[in-house]
Amino acid sequence: MNVLIVEDNKELAVEVYDFLCNAGYICKIANNCAEALEEFGSNDYDVMLLDLGLPDGDGFDVLQAIRKTKSKIAVIVLTARGELDDRINGLHLGADDYLTKPFALTELAARMFAVVRRIHGFTLNNLSIHGFLLQLQDYKVSFSDQPISLTKKEFDIFQYLVLNKNRVITRLQLTEHIWGDILEVNSDSNFIDVHVRNLRKKLDKHTAIDWFETVRNVGYRINE
Repeated sequence: MNVLIVEDNKELAVEVYDFLCNAGYICKIANNCAEALEEFGSNDYDVMLLDLGLPDGDGFDVLQAIRKTKSKIAVIVLTARGELDDRINGLHLGADDYLTKPFALTELAARMFAVVRRIHGFTLNNLSIHGFLLQLQDYKVSFSDQPISLTKKEFDIFQYLVLNKNRVITRLQLTEHIWGDILEVNSDSNFIDVHVRNLRKKLDKHTAIDWFETVRNVGYRINE
């Protein structure tokens, strides 16, 4: 998942960043409201970890601005302000969860996964599509109980397309979600196509994958 960490405490921000990156997430840090909104507007994030006490405004202002765009980004509020009124206000404004500082990083990761799982509408840690089973937390794929060896990037691409089944996902979207900030990579490269081609070869050994569609000059779609 692509995660935006909005936190003005740089030590805490780096601690969360390092932990989540080591867990396989792609992360970016914003230290104030302006940076948070700029990042949100220029990149496609799955989760925002939002501090309330920011130097140039209140995190609730960021939350309101985001929800006005109808974005489905998951927002987890991280704050030392644990008063009931603040928690209720945050939930009313569209926060998906609320975690009071100090918190355990393992609990944060569990809450993130639970929120995204709920948003995408699946209840277990597994996804299934046309006989293939994806075990999300273990990065494993199988077909009829037969394991399939995928690279991390191949798994991430397959997972992202399955989570967005029946939608056309552009090469730009895939690049951004799998490699991070699109400004930091060469979007004209064909590395997405190479990874998708290798993924298809591995899946096609087990069953016909006519449901894994290439949308010419745009991107890819998995149909159910």
